[in-house]
Amino acid sequence: MSNQSYKELGIPYFKEVFDCIDEVMKTLDVRYCLIGVNAIALELLKQNIKPARGTKDIDFAVMVSSMEEYSQIVSELEKRGFRKVSAPWTFYSENYNVAIDLLPFGEIEESDTIRFSDRHVDLHMLGFREILERAVEVQIEESIINIPPLPGMVLLKLIAWSDRPEDRENDLADILKILQHYFDHSMDEILEYHFDLLENEPFDRMIIAAEVLGRKCRQYLERSRSVEERVLNVLRKELEESSRSAIAMEWARILDKDIEYAFSLLSSFLKGIIEDEI
Repeated sequence: MSNQSYKELGIPYFKEVFDCIDEVMKTLDVRYCLIGVNAIALELLKQNIKPARGTKDIDFAVMVSSMEEYSQIVSELEKRGFRKVSAPWTFYSENYNVAIDLLPFGEIEESDTIRFSDRHVDLHMLGFREILERAVEVQIEESIINIPPLPGMVLLKLIAWSDRPEDRENDLADILKILQHYFDHSMDEILEYHFDLLENEPFDRMIIAAEVLGRKCRQYLERSRSVEERVLNVLRKELEESSRSAIAMEWARILDKDIEYAFSLLSSFLKGIIEDEI
């Protein structure tokens, strides 16, 4: 565990919102995790890496067995001033001027999907169970927050982007942020368990980080055929041709590098996933 401050996270009223969520979940005995860009920020703060972008949205995943259990959570949140807006899993607090997404997963899922029948809306939760079962603890001031490991966050972001690429442009930037800092974040582990990659020529930290992340992601894919199929299909389609790869084009733009370099990052990530099959 590491200890950061709420000020470093740079999100107004994060403490107040987290304390509220924590109280509700403990009252109802519900497991939950902080997910999304704020979870990434908390993990990277261990290496004094500041958040990539600010957001007033805070995302949580909650493990529930039924819509009735989820409704109990909603009722408790409404007592504390949160109200439903837009999507049926989104809530807004006027007191804190913040929106939260409360995404249910676990036994409630049916074919990796949650159906909110009152709104006729489906929420796709592919990969959540496999990844959040391995959540890690991060300390922020006096609080302990569960978050997905960074390789798990890469997969969740990649799957979310593939579901709605037109609405999820920030996901690719968030994955790249992890890639940019993963070598420094996990240097001890890389030196001990992935030293074979250090002999690659030319030596490139991001290329190495991409392959290590692929190796780490493999543990999740081995636990779910549907997650494996989705991720491999997305990556292989993106790697058919560099000039048509939406991921490579976006990473090249952000990095201000040629598309072939961004394409090599994606190739290294896939190589790490499938190297045992080669």
